[in-house]
Amino acid sequence: MTESFDAIVIGTGQAGSPLAERMSGQGLRVAVIERGQVGGTCVNTGCIPTKALVASAHAAWVVRHAERWGVRPPADPGVDLAAVMARKDRIASNARRNVEQWLSGMRNVELIAGHARFEDAHTVAVGQRRLRAERIFVNVGGRPATGGIEGLDGVPWLSNASIMKLDRLPRHLVVVGGSYIGLEFAQMFRRFGSDVTVVQRGTQLVPREDRDVAEALQRILEDEGVEVRTGAECVRAAPDGDGIVVDVDCRQGAPRVRASHLLVATGRRPNTDDLGLERAGVRLDERGYIAVDDQLRSSVEHIWALGDCNGRGAFTHTSWNDFEIVAANLFDGARRSVGERVVTYALYTDPPLARIGLTEREVRERGHDALIGTRPMSRVGRAIEKGEDAGFIKILVDAKSKAILGVAILGVDGDEAVHSLLDVLVAKRPYTEVMNGVRIHPTVCELLPTVLQSLRPLPAS
Repeated sequence: MTESFDAIVIGTGQAGSPLAERMSGQGLRVAVIERGQVGGTCVNTGCIPTKALVASAHAAWVVRHAERWGVRPPADPGVDLAAVMARKDRIASNARRNVEQWLSGMRNVELIAGHARFEDAHTVAVGQRRLRAERIFVNVGGRPATGGIEGLDGVPWLSNASIMKLDRLPRHLVVVGGSYIGLEFAQMFRRFGSDVTVVQRGTQLVPREDRDVAEALQRILEDEGVEVRTGAECVRAAPDGDGIVVDVDCRQGAPRVRASHLLVATGRRPNTDDLGLERAGVRLDERGYIAVDDQLRSSVEHIWALGDCNGRGAFTHTSWNDFEIVAANLFDGARRSVGERVVTYALYTDPPLARIGLTEREVRERGHDALIGTRPMSRVGRAIEKGEDAGFIKILVDAKSKAILGVAILGVDGDEAVHSLLDVLVAKRPYTEVMNGVRIHPTVCELLPTVLQSLRPLPAS
C-alpha cells in the first residue's frame, strides 16, 4: 500500500529540518526520511564537532605559549586526546538531540529512519514502505572524495569523520589536501602535539584564494611547525611497517614522507548515486550533483535539491539559505534566487580567514576599475592586545559605483567582523556608508573604516 503525504523531505541537514517545520506550519503532512544520524554533516561530522576541536586546539596553544601573555605555563602542558574527543562528542550529541526533539515536536511531521530510493517521480521507497507526495525535497549532503591518490586501497586512511574518532595522538599525521578541511585538521593536530605534513597538489594552498592569502596562511602554519609540501603532482601511499609512506612528486624536499596516520582531505562528492534519481527523471551534472535552477528546482518541476547535493554551495549557511529561498518562493509569494547570493564563508584555521564577494584575482579578471585597501593585523589594536596579530585585512571596491566587491580578513575575530561589510554589500549600498557609524573600541570592526579611508587604485597585475 502506498502512503500519501503532502511533501517528502529526504535528509535532516541544515535545509531539510527547517523546511519540514515551515511546511508543518502551513498545515501540510510531511514525511522526513533520514538514513543516518539526524542533523546531517554539520551536527555530526562537520561544523559543530570540528569547531569544538578547534577550540580545544586553541586552548592547548594558549597554554603552551602562556608566557607571551606574562603567564607561567604548567610544567606539563600536554593534551588528553580522549578527553578532547569526549568533549567534542558531548557537544555534537547535544546538538543532534536538539534536532531530534525539534523534529519530533513538529505537527503533521513523521520522521522515518531508513534509506530513501525513488521508484518514480512521485514515489519513494523506504524499506517496505512506499511514500507518495506532490512535492519532494532532496537534502542528502555529501561525503569525502578520494580520487587521485595511488595505493589508497592498500593502506589505512582517515576521513574528516573518522579522524574525529581517534583517542590517541598520531605520531606523524600526513594530510593530503591543502584546502579548508585539510588545513583545519593540520593546525589542530599540530597544536595537540603531532608532527604534521600537508601535501598539496597545486602550487599554493587553498587554490581558490589569492596568492597573498595563501602565502600568509602557509607562514602561519609553518611558524607553528606544520611542514607544507606544494606541487605534489603525483601522490602515492604504501604500507611501511606499522605506518604509511607517502610518495610526493614535488620539486623541492624529500620525495617520501613517512607517517603514522594519513588524512585524505581532497574534496567532497554528493550523496546522489544511490537514490534512484534516474527513475524520477532527475538530471545530474558531470560531477554527480543534482542540476538545479536558481530557485533550486531540479529537472523535474516538483523535486527540489537543497544543501551540498546541489553543487550551489558547500556550507551550513548556504544550506540554510537554500531553505530560505525555497520556503520564501513557495509560501511567501517571493521570487528569491540563489544567483543573488553573495559568496560568504570562513576557513577556521586560527586565526580564521573570512571571505565575502570576489577575490582580487576575480576582480581583475572581470575588469573592474577597482580600489584596494589593506592593513596588517599587527596594526590592529584589538589583535595586538589579544596577542594574536598574524594576518591582514584586504578590501576591494568599485571605483565608480563605490560598491564593495570583495573582502578577505585573515585575522583574529575576522569571521565576526566581516559581517558588517557583508550587510552593506548585500544591501547594495556604497562603501562610504561604513564610515557613518561610531564603532566600539577596541574591536577589529573599528578598523574597517580606516582600511576604506586608505583605498588606492588596484595596481596592474
